[in-house]
This record gives sequence, structure tokens and C-alpha cells, in this order.
Amino acid sequence: MVIFWLIVCIVLVAAELATAAMVSIWFAAGAVCAMACAFLGGGQVLQIIVFLVISVLTMAVFKIKGEKATSSSVPTNADRVIGREARVMTAIDNRREEGLVSVDGQDWTARAVGDGDIIEKGELVRVLRIEGVKLIVERI
Repeated sequence: MVIFWLIVCIVLVAAELATAAMVSIWFAAGAVCAMACAFLGGGQVLQIIVFLVISVLTMAVFKIKGEKATSSSVPTNADRVIGREARVMTAIDNRREEGLVSVDGQDWTARAVGDGDIIEKGELVRVLRIEGVKLIVERI
């Protein structure tokens, strides 16, 4: 059975390496533990139980850890411009994909909330949100 679990582990690791997502590594960990159980003389039923329990536990632990790592947002200073006033430096025209505003001495590309809305140079606008690297603004 040690050879069987070794083969299972190798196949699962190869499958993991062939994919971009973590799919079978959990079962490879279970196979390693089942192989150790077989090496120590555990019966086939015990080996299968060890394989299943370790596979499920590793999957659960890493999924929970992964969710915590991906769900936490990294705060930036960029969001401080939301709600602030900005001066239009280059006319904002969504159809032509043009527009530049200045907020606190920093220039940002900008788009107006309304598609047909053109905001002329020199006007004051309020920053509503950030989409990518563009500020979405509205007239004050």
C-alpha cells in the first residue's frame, strides 16, 4: 500500500502542477499521510480514513486562511479624494475619453457621471468614486 499511496501522491502533485488553481494539493497531503500510515502498519480502512480526514482538514484550513488573506483590503491614500472638490484642468468628455482634474495638487484622469455630460476646463467638480485610475466626478 505504501507504493499505491506514493503513486497517488505523485499523480495528484502532477495534476496540481498542471493547473493554475489549487485543486488537488489537499488530496496529495492526505495521500502522504495515508502513505505514512501504511508504512507504520495501519490497515487499509485506517489509511482511507486518514486520507479523507487529512484531505478535508487541509482544504478547510487553507480555504479559511485564503479567504481571510484575500478579503482584507489594503488601505491607500487615494480614497481620501472621494467627496473632495476638484478643478477641471482639461475638459471632461466621456465620449472622447478625455478629462483631467486636479485634487490637492495631484492630477487625475476623470470621467463625468453622465455619458453626454461635458464639463469645461476651470469648472469645479466633486469626486464621487474611483474606478481603476480614473475619478468619477459630478458638477457642483
